[in-house]
This record gives sequence, structure tokens and C-alpha cells, in this order.
Amino acid sequence: MRLKDRLARHGAFAFRWRGLGPLVLLPAAIPALVESVRIELWAGETWNDLWMAACLLLSFAGLAIRVATVGFVPAGTSGRNTSGQRATRLNVTGMYSVVRNPLYLGNFVILLGIVLSLKVWWFAAVFGLAYALYIERIVMAEEDFLAGRFGAGYATWTARTPAFWPRWRNWRNPDMAFSLRTVLRREYNGFFFILLAFTTLEAFTDMAMEGQSLDFWLADDWTWPALFMLGLAVHFTLRTLKKQTRLLHIDGR
Repeated sequence: MRLKDRLARHGAFAFRWRGLGPLVLLPAAIPALVESVRIELWAGETWNDLWMAACLLLSFAGLAIRVATVGFVPAGTSGRNTSGQRATRLNVTGMYSVVRNPLYLGNFVILLGIVLSLKVWWFAAVFGLAYALYIERIVMAEEDFLAGRFGAGYATWTARTPAFWPRWRNWRNPDMAFSLRTVLRREYNGFFFILLAFTTLEAFTDMAMEGQSLDFWLADDWTWPALFMLGLAVHFTLRTLKKQTRLLHIDGR
């Protein structure tokens, strides 16, 4: 088997199980958490709070990239499907006019914010390398599929549009209007995931590794459980609306 075909085959496998990709970082996360606690104690609470706030904003910037993508796309594209590739049309406007993989870019920024919150430089470097290798194979499988489906049109688009780093001068206005209901239907999981990840890291490092009691943590770091409860309420509300009603559904989206 040619190396290109082998990588594409690996990419198809990774595409199917891409939601589990972050788990490969778990072995490196344990020593990173230990070092994170040491750095936090050395730097002090004020500096740590400011750093965590900046990292949280970075993750929400990644979510904003996804929102700016998903809010303009039609049905049948930019999906969360895992069983296989699908595309009824080629997206070449909006975020897709400046970068070919805006959703993966958004995911990277979301995860980067979470990883940087640990304040461990080598763990961030490991994450960056692992993500690049992982996404490269997924994108290769997707590009094989899209090239076969859209032919010359796809080749023209890839020639002018970078794969991962945006080229903003290429911007073309989206073909469709922005749909807030589509965003609410499709991105509530990402919103909750960010708040869950930050709250879990804060709770684990403070209670399991620094020995704080639950009562003390809830009183001292009340912001994180409050944000978690907000995320949980938003998640279940939007999930119920999506599963039980047609309120968030728009034909063609």
C-alpha cells in the first residue's frame, strides 16, 4: 500500500473516532498536573486567576470560530457525523474562504486554551505536535473524499485557500444568512465542554492535589462551580429543545 493511501486509511479511522482523540494525552497529563500545582503555588493566586481567565477566553475564541462557521453553512456539510464522510455541496464562502478546515482550527484553539491553563510549556508542545499529526491524517482522508466528489472545483478552492492558517484577505461573504438557531442546536456541547474542562481541572488540582476541602473550594473558587452550573443548565435546555421540539430546526440547515 502506498504511504499516501496508508495515511488516508489511518485518517478515516481517526475521523470515525475523533471525539476520543484527546484521550491520547492522558499519560502526559498526570506529570503535567503535578508540575502545574507547583507553578501555581509559586506564582500565587492572583496571577493564576488572571491566567485561567485568559485561557478561558482563548477557548471561547475557538468556540467563536466554530460559531462563525456553523452559523452560515447549509445542511449536509460541516457535520459531527462519525460513520463516514459526507458532503452535499462544497463550502467556499465565509470562514471556508479563508481556511479549509475552520472547525478543526476552532477545536485546536479550544483545546489549546484548556492545555495552556496548566501552565506547563512542554505539555502544550506535546499537545501541539499530537494534534498536528492526528488532524493531518483526518484532513488527508477528507480531502481524498472531497477531491473525488467535487473534482476541479475542489482543486481550485484548495489552490487558493490554506489548510489550517487563515488567509483573511481571501474573505468572501457567506452565501447564506447567519442562523442563531443552527448554532444553538449544534454548538451547545462545545460550550458545556469548555466549562466542564476548566471546572474539572480547577477542582482536581485544588482538592485532589493541594488537599483543599470541598467546602473551602466552593467558597474560595465559587466562580467555577457557578460557571459549570450555568453550562449544565444551557446544555440540558438546548438538548431538550433539540430532541423534543422543532424550535431550533430550520429547513436547509
